[in-house]
Amino acid sequence: MSELVHARNLIKVYGRTRALDGFDLSIAQGRIVGLIGPNGAGKTTALKALLGLTSFQGDLKVLGLDPFRHRKQLMRDVCFIADVAVLPRWLRVDQALAFVESMHPRFRRERAQEFLARTDIPRRARVKTLSKGMITQLHLALIMAIDAKLLVLDEPTLGLDILFRKAFYTTLLNDYFDDSRTIIVTTHQVEEIEHILTDVVFINHGRNVLNESMDTLGDHYSQLVVRQEHVEAARALGPLSEEQSFGRHVFVFEHVPRDQLAALGELRTPPISDLFVAKVGGARS
Repeated sequence: MSELVHARNLIKVYGRTRALDGFDLSIAQGRIVGLIGPNGAGKTTALKALLGLTSFQGDLKVLGLDPFRHRKQLMRDVCFIADVAVLPRWLRVDQALAFVESMHPRFRRERAQEFLARTDIPRRARVKTLSKGMITQLHLALIMAIDAKLLVLDEPTLGLDILFRKAFYTTLLNDYFDDSRTIIVTTHQVEEIEHILTDVVFINHGRNVLNESMDTLGDHYSQLVVRQEHVEAARALGPLSEEQSFGRHVFVFEHVPRDQLAALGELRTPPISDLFVAKVGGARS
């Protein structure tokens, strides 16, 4: 697999704030990467650097290009969806398709029309008359009709109800993604995208906290539901975090042999949300 994104020691400073503080990232072709972090962690700044929207210190190549210096060339192969719709409110749906067709050489209008045919969006409706869910569907139709190598999604389903969110990711996975495309997605609704990710990256204070393939996550991290008589023994093994739920103690461990943990209780691979709390939030009791 070829490397589409190569970032080493990225630094971005706003005044006295280091939005990126030695951030590293490596993404291969055909991956779906979740970039997860708390508010103010540096996610948006990292995406801006990848998209050529801000300058930076460090070494960064996206599709082999410096995104800040060669943004026009890069945008031929990169698409972006943000949580804030950027389509003009006065624009009609059919005008949006015509505009993108005139601007982007790799836009396939018939593909966008096929996707819109599965929605309730009127073709001559103006953006201002559409619901937030419909605007997201329209934006997705425009993006999916562009033959891009990299798709960047920044909180793409923010404010949508659960039906629209599920439909969005189902469409993305079934109708867009393939081994030749790569997707980077940020979201606070981690549980909803966990099943589609191939890799997960945690960022906090502008630095990597975790960069792991989903296939190997269970090799390095374990979640243990501990029987009461083994609580102290589990604590002695140095867990990343401890929580108590319905009278049970739940620990998350890093690099502790699974056979050593198995004797103490029920063992499993931690969900991303629990691992995020353990790695970023610190131990809690």
